[in-house]
This record gives sequence, C-alpha cells and structure tokens, in this order.
Amino acid sequence: MAARRETDAINTLTTHYIDGEFVASHGREVMDIVRPTDAKVIGRVTLGDEEDTRRAVAAARRAFAAFGRTTKEERVATLRRLHQAVSARIDDLTAAMVEEYGGVVQFARLIVESGANAFLAAEKGLQELPMTQAWCKTTVTLEPVGVGGLITAWNANALFICLKLASAVAAGCTVVIKPSELSSLQTAVMVECLDAAGLPKGACNVVIGRGDVVGAELVRNPDVDKISFTGSVAVGERIMRDGAATMKRVTLELGGKSPTILLDDAVLDQAVPSALAMAFLNSGQACAAGTRLLVPRRRLDDVKHGIREGMRAFSVGDPADPKTAIGPMVSQRQYDRVQSYIRKGVEEGAEVLAGGEGHPEGFEAGYFVKPTVLVNVRNEMTVAQE
Repeated sequence: MAARRETDAINTLTTHYIDGEFVASHGREVMDIVRPTDAKVIGRVTLGDEEDTRRAVAAARRAFAAFGRTTKEERVATLRRLHQAVSARIDDLTAAMVEEYGGVVQFARLIVESGANAFLAAEKGLQELPMTQAWCKTTVTLEPVGVGGLITAWNANALFICLKLASAVAAGCTVVIKPSELSSLQTAVMVECLDAAGLPKGACNVVIGRGDVVGAELVRNPDVDKISFTGSVAVGERIMRDGAATMKRVTLELGGKSPTILLDDAVLDQAVPSALAMAFLNSGQACAAGTRLLVPRRRLDDVKHGIREGMRAFSVGDPADPKTAIGPMVSQRQYDRVQSYIRKGVEEGAEVLAGGEGHPEGFEAGYFVKPTVLVNVRNEMTVAQE
C-alpha cells in the first residue's frame, strides 16, 4: 500500500489493511487519483466493497475481546508508539497531502503535526481520567464501547484519522477506519505508520471505499457499536437514521455556516485580516471556516476597503510553495460546486467585491478558484444558507 512521492509516477493501490495484514481488495471498482493542481492522473485505487468491510469488522470484533481488557498502562504504551510512528513520517504525510489534496504546504504540515500530537493528548487525558468514580452508593466504571466505525473527510485526512484513532485506543476500542477515497495516497502512508506502530492484529483496520458502500456497511453492521463521522449534514442525517436500527452510538461532526461578527468597537486593521484568514482557512475547504462576515452597517464601507486591501495577502499558487496562501479545490466536482455558488450569489443579487467566477489567471489547468468575497448578501440567499 506504499505511496511514492514522484511528480508523474502512477501509484497503484490495491490493498486494504485488515487484521494486521495488507490484503487484496475484494472490491473491483477502480478510481483514478487526480492531482488537483493540474488535473493529471497520478494514481489508481481499487475501492473496497461490503465484503472487505465485513472482514474488517470481524477482525475488529475478534481483537476487541483482548484489547478491550488492556490496562491503562498498555494503552499509554500503544499511544506512544503511534505518536512515534506518525512523527517519523511527517515529511512524507505532508508531501502526500500537498500533492493529492492540494493543501498549501505550511497548513498541510500543521495538520499532520497536529495529528501526530493527538496521540500525546489522548495519552495525557487517559492518564488523568479516573476509570471509576463513586457517589454515595453509586459506582460508575468507564468501559470501552466496542468496535468503532471511523468515517473521515478529505480535507484533513491525517488529522481526522489520528484524532479518532487516538480516542478509540485510549478507550480500549478496536476500529475500522473508512477514509475518503479522495485521500487514498495520504491514507497509504498513514497505514504504513499504523503498521509500524505494532498494534495488536485487528485492533485497527482500514478500508478505502465509497461512503455509500463501505460507510453504509459500517453503519448497518450489527457488530459495529459506534460510528464517528466527519462530513456533510445530508450524510450525517442518514447515518443517524440508519444507525438507530442497531442502536449504535453516533458522533457527528458536520459542516456549518459559521459567522464572524465584527462589533462596533472592532479595530478593523486587526479584525478584517483575522476574519479573512478564518474564511480562507485550508483554501476555504474547512468546516470551521468563517464563511460569513457580519458587520455594523455604519462601518460597512470601511470593512469593504479593508477587505480589498487584505485580499492581497491571499495569493493563489503552487501549494508546495511556502508563499502560497490558497491552493486548488480537491476535485473537479468541488471546483464546479464552488463556481455554482459564486454564480448563484450574483444571480440572487450579491455584489462581487473580490474574485468571481473562473480560474485565476495562469492557473487554468487545475481546480484553482479565485478567492471570492460577495457583499450585499441577504440572509435568505443561497450563499448565506448553504
């Protein structure tokens, strides 16, 4: 499952990580991996199916019998090995995120480092957490839930995998991870890290596949006790509904339309650059991005001036260049989606203050978007709601 960092090499991924082994995919659907900076095919991945998922779940269920009884000290040791294994590959994980996802290099490295540090944070939390607490005649003992199905998004692959896995290991749960198929090369490097960490066989399994195939099987499989999902509201609704059939515990981290609010006393030369930084975080592909900016009407003209000036800092370019602030969208589908929202905003009466439709000049080959700010947006507009 190794991923090579070569500009025009074709990476072929045909295995999943099940029961401590790299096993050939039972699924036969092959998907191209496309580099978003120039739309070139840089790899192919064979996607898993329901049978691959069931094998992974069965391995996790078998492993839970022993892993669920591990001591706090044993889990701490496992978390430390995971931290060491991921930390040793930070350069490779960062390079994979830059090439496959198009994440700007400085942010990509921060994402990967944060993922590695999640294991240390989980270790600290585990050591500080009392496993048994008593009140009067009541005693509460914390026990692992069981097998977790961890479904992650494409915009911070290493971080999501590490965060979810760290919590599961600390709790004594075994897992099946379903990363986004758009992050296959990044996942390949991460799985090498997980294998190097020497977890018990079956404690951590990884199946790359589509959400409506692999993810759906995890949600309906009665041997999966908990689902942790990061993604869209629409998919989150289906998971909540379908998981109820087997009484699964479900944790959802979904998208939003978070506003940044400038009050009357805001210092604009500080507040506006900060608001723009939050809006264009991770090239704008972030659930935490402050995609709306609400300002006092009397200060609107000053804020517009500040935005025009501040947008100069958000250069579009090669994500491998440390000077680049905005990389490409992850896929043609995402590019088209963003373009449709810009177009819809204008059609519904918004004014383009910066950016607009189309590719930035000189970046027509890939999925680059002009960093765009719309003003005179009313709350009922599509761009304010979605």
